[in-house]
Amino acid sequence: MPTDLDIARKVQLKHIADVAAQLDIPSDDLQLYGKYKAKLPLDLIDEEKVARSKLILVSAISPTPAGEGKTTVSIGLSQGLNRLGKKTCVALREPSLGPVFGIKGGATGGGYSQVLPMEDINLHFTGDFSAVEKAHNLLSALVDNNLHQRKRSLGIDPRTILWKRVMDMNDRSLRHLVIGLGGRTQGVPREAGFDITAASEIMAILCLSSGMEDLKKRMGNIFIGFTYEKEPVYARALKAQGAMAALLKDAIKPNLVQTLEGYPAIIHGGPFANIAQGTNTILATRMAMSLADYVVTEAGFGFDLGGEKFLDIKCPTARIAPQAVVLVATIRALKYHGGAKLKELTLPDPEAVSRGLVNLEKHLENTQHYGLKPVVALNLFTSDTEEEVNIVLEHCKSLGVDAVVADVWGQGGAGAEDLAKAVVRIVEAGESRFQPLYDWSWPVEKKIETIATRIYGAEGVEYSSTAKADLRRIAKLGLEELPVCIAKTQKSLSDNAKLIGRPEGFTLSVRQIEIAAGAGFLVPITGDIMRMPGLPALPAAEGIDIDEQGNISGLF
Repeated sequence: MPTDLDIARKVQLKHIADVAAQLDIPSDDLQLYGKYKAKLPLDLIDEEKVARSKLILVSAISPTPAGEGKTTVSIGLSQGLNRLGKKTCVALREPSLGPVFGIKGGATGGGYSQVLPMEDINLHFTGDFSAVEKAHNLLSALVDNNLHQRKRSLGIDPRTILWKRVMDMNDRSLRHLVIGLGGRTQGVPREAGFDITAASEIMAILCLSSGMEDLKKRMGNIFIGFTYEKEPVYARALKAQGAMAALLKDAIKPNLVQTLEGYPAIIHGGPFANIAQGTNTILATRMAMSLADYVVTEAGFGFDLGGEKFLDIKCPTARIAPQAVVLVATIRALKYHGGAKLKELTLPDPEAVSRGLVNLEKHLENTQHYGLKPVVALNLFTSDTEEEVNIVLEHCKSLGVDAVVADVWGQGGAGAEDLAKAVVRIVEAGESRFQPLYDWSWPVEKKIETIATRIYGAEGVEYSSTAKADLRRIAKLGLEELPVCIAKTQKSLSDNAKLIGRPEGFTLSVRQIEIAAGAGFLVPITGDIMRMPGLPALPAAEGIDIDEQGNISGLF
């Protein structure tokens, strides 16, 4: 069986100008990165066209550690819609090097539903992650320099500094550090640490900004800590936002590439959904909606994470609304939630599939909280049996929900045509009536409790003493009306990764609440979730190599 990389290398790529022409973009508007990648100018965004475009959100049930193929389905669906004659563009996130070298691998789809050139996209791409990392760490350097330069000091209390550094790699040893050791000339000693770049507030700001001026304003609003007199300090006090924005002058522009079948794809921004908001940039989505009649976009991990954040944070901020939701399910994920062991997910087990349907049911219920009409895409794997597939299709039918088998890995757009037809039916019937789950003006505790009880299925929420102190700080700073972006494990609807299926009777435990004032949300951190992941026992990096001709192997 050919690998994703084998399949990708057999494709004769179109010049990016030819891809742009499908969206009526003049070649002179392209900022070229070689033959197959380009940056797009922000003036291509057209408010009237955005209002007319049809937005499709692709989400999923609670995934297995390897993921269930949302990106692959998103790409396949966009190809299927194009095959039906619908002018369609897919809008996706950029991959992080953490998963590429860790356990999940790349994020460019798979099989015959990929975005290309996959090696470039999975590695450094157009440098957006690097720019975000540099802008973030510039602010870190300015903070520590202000502590060191006493004559220009803002009087920041080092014990209150909440701003960490970031790097785009899974490295657990950097989570907690003491910096500034070595004497008076080496800086001021203090506790610090690193998050992964995908969790950077700069990444979140990039993804939620409406343009350069908004980007600078948001970065100026980043909360740093308090002075010794207990006055809040924001990045604007350090005059940081101008230089940070300068580092992001190209990163703010969305990237145009192509699918394996030569259709347009816009890729921009890359926050994780378990520790950040999990969606591509507002600029990329609105640009795609300006250029295409149908736009397919995905939100990370399950509907309880990326889906909820897309609908409660991104949509109100961007003033957009999806017309349909595609909920991706797999036989292997249903087996997992039915109690099957990870190493046995490729073995036939109809009973485990049946037991795992409760997870699918809960995610379908959650789409209805938002007034959205879902269609289930059963992402086909070669190990799936006809009996197992029929169990899912019949169960969805009994629930009154459309369910379609999507062989997007094996057949590309052709394997997604039935799914595309189902999506078009929902859109043209106008059955979705989007409404957010909560009002931003509600108290912070009410917003958290609403998500916990209605989306996760919790009985209630408990707060640690640290989280309670954080709530008081949020009130003091006047930030209570910000939405919440809950950091939670993706492996369960609960905050306990071991509770599979549809957990009930649990209490969501909030151990702290981080402030992302620049991004414009609060981050309640639950369970043992970390904003700097670690590498697995067998990192994917061990299988990646390059030969004398520059050919990369081992990417998947």
